Amino acid sequence: MKPSIFITRKLPQAVIEPLNAEYQVEMWEKEDVPVPRDVLLKKAGSASALITMLSDQMDGELLEHASSLKVIANLAVGYDNIDLQAAKEKGVIICNTPDVLTDTTADLTFGLLMAAARRIVEADRYIKEGRWKSWSPLLLAGADIHHKTIGIVGMGSIGETVAKRAKGFDMNILYHNRSRKPEAEEGLGAVYVSMDELLAQSDFVVVLAPLTQETDGLFQKEQFQAMKKSAFFINAARGPIVNEEALTEALKKGEIAGAGLDVFVEEPIDSNHPLLQLDNVVALPHIASSSIETRTAMMNLCVQNVMAVLKGDEPRTRVE
Repeated sequence: MKPSIFITRKLPQAVIEPLNAEYQVEMWEKEDVPVPRDVLLKKAGSASALITMLSDQMDGELLEHASSLKVIANLAVGYDNIDLQAAKEKGVIICNTPDVLTDTTADLTFGLLMAAARRIVEADRYIKEGRWKSWSPLLLAGADIHHKTIGIVGMGSIGETVAKRAKGFDMNILYHNRSRKPEAEEGLGAVYVSMDELLAQSDFVVVLAPLTQETDGLFQKEQFQAMKKSAFFINAARGPIVNEEALTEALKKGEIAGAGLDVFVEEPIDSNHPLLQLDNVVALPHIASSSIETRTAMMNLCVQNVMAVLKGDEPRTRVE
């Protein structure tokens, strides 16, 4: 019997072709609909490898059920959907897709910042709805980006790459991280500050931290009140880092100027959510790494990691 591989979303045939030659491959038939939990549990029960998405919960129940499982390759840089301790106890290797999505995610993050500050999405709606009647001096006037201060919360590889883009806009770069980043300080002029200092001084607060016990619920009412009234809040990390009710209130009360959000507590977010009713919010459906080139590279990396583990080799990007 060939080892069995289950893929939890429909991927292009060209990507999975290397697997078909050597393994028994099954794939959920939908690209835009998550695999049902009961189907996932059933398939995991006989699989040697899983290629999974962030929306798939790889918890203790599943891992206990998956007696033949050797590797989970997560199509993401994050892996907060996986119970790492349970996987370790079961001897299951966990892989992710770092590095290949760094530049693409940084591009989208900075684009989100620009869209929020310059009211680009709002202006697009304005003209398409036929509301543009004449030119006026302050028509949809937004905020400048150049020579402003960006505060990056979470200075990993994506944070540093966003800082490079900010450097091109002559921005002052502040950051807060679990540890200092001497290379970013020396090469980009980034300045390490406390969280309180970052909130007080930044014109743009950009969240790029992983979701951990320390960052879960990090942004509450007090954090938004500590920001400038003219500041913009950008989240391209994970939704649960932010108390969305507190963010909504801060935006409604004018405690901050606007927000750009690629992630939410519940995904997909309900179209009636209070955040989505605000003109000063730019909302995207978790697409930070979504370019054709990058998503294909992420898929290929998952395939390579699975093949390596099943052949007894070390995968390229093992989560330690």
